[in-house]
Amino acid sequence: MDMVKTERIKVRTDGNCDVVNISEQVNEVVSKSGIREGTATFFNIGSTGAITTTEYEPGLAKYDIKAAFERVAPRGGVYEHERTWHDDNGHAHVRASLLGPSLSVPIVDGQLTVGTWQQIILVDFDTRARTRTVICQIIGE
Repeated sequence: MDMVKTERIKVRTDGNCDVVNISEQVNEVVSKSGIREGTATFFNIGSTGAITTTEYEPGLAKYDIKAAFERVAPRGGVYEHERTWHDDNGHAHVRASLLGPSLSVPIVDGQLTVGTWQQIILVDFDTRARTRTVICQIIGE
C-alpha cells in the first residue's frame, strides 16, 4: 500500500549564491517516513532558490558554482525584472530558473540512492540572508 509523507525543513542561508548541504536533514526525513521503496521529492518554496546535487566540497560549494553562475547570469547585468520591480535580484531569478526548484530521488531499501560523493544542496541566489522552506514529500511503501 502506497503512503505519502510530507515534511518541511527550514534552511538558514546567507544569500548571494550560498550553497547549503541539506543531505543530513533530508536523509532524516526519509528515515523518519518509514518508506522503504519509493521516491522523495524536495522542493524549494520561492523563486530565487534552487535544489540539485553535487560533490559538496569547498572548491565547488564556495567558488566554482558561484563563478559559473556569475558568467551565465551576472549580478551586475541588466534585467527587465529589476526595471519592473525596482529591486536588485533579477540575476537571482534567472539563476534559480536555470537550476530549478526541485529534485526527485529514488528510495531503495529505505535510503536515498545518491552516490558516495553526491550530496543534496540548496542554492540561495537572492541578495540577502533568509530562511528557506523546503518541502520534502516521500511517496512509496
